[in-house]
Amino acid sequence: MRADARRNYDKLVEAARAAFREHGAQASLDDIAKRAGVGPGTLYRHFPTRDDLIGAVMRDWTARVDAAADAVIASGLEPREALAEWFDRFVADIGVYRGAAAKVASAMDDEASPIHHKCQVLVGANDKVLAHIADRGALRDGVDSREVMRLVSGAAGAADQAGLGPDATRPMLDIVIAGILRTPAAS
Repeated sequence: MRADARRNYDKLVEAARAAFREHGAQASLDDIAKRAGVGPGTLYRHFPTRDDLIGAVMRDWTARVDAAADAVIASGLEPREALAEWFDRFVADIGVYRGAAAKVASAMDDEASPIHHKCQVLVGANDKVLAHIADRGALRDGVDSREVMRLVSGAAGAADQAGLGPDATRPMLDIVIAGILRTPAAS
């Protein structure tokens, strides 16, 4: 990429990051181009679709997601607390921009989506955490990692749509946790 094209690319990604924080994933692409100081043609040359632009904004996101899963596994937390920590991070990571939770949830199984690969990092991270919980004998039989992701993504999307903060998401996540953990044997 030529130096001027790289500068325009970087300005577009930064402008999109700011616009997505302010207005969500449906922020105006024309406004993003204006913020970056380029024309719409330059934006579309670099990012033919909105999802291409979202994918570029999410580039560093994948490293954070994978590191969060590893940190939860290494934490030594009890299964319930480990899942609570993981789900809190999961929700924070997919809810970094308004409307992002819905985009991530829909791209998870859509191989044609430009952010599908990034979603697969989240799938792998969730698989690792749930496998860790299963290895400790705490996960119910038959729990499917993708279905858990859909539930947690749904809670994140509901919170996003209602404008709820992390504290309001916690009760929904506690229900998911209660549903996937084994019930301790009565003494």
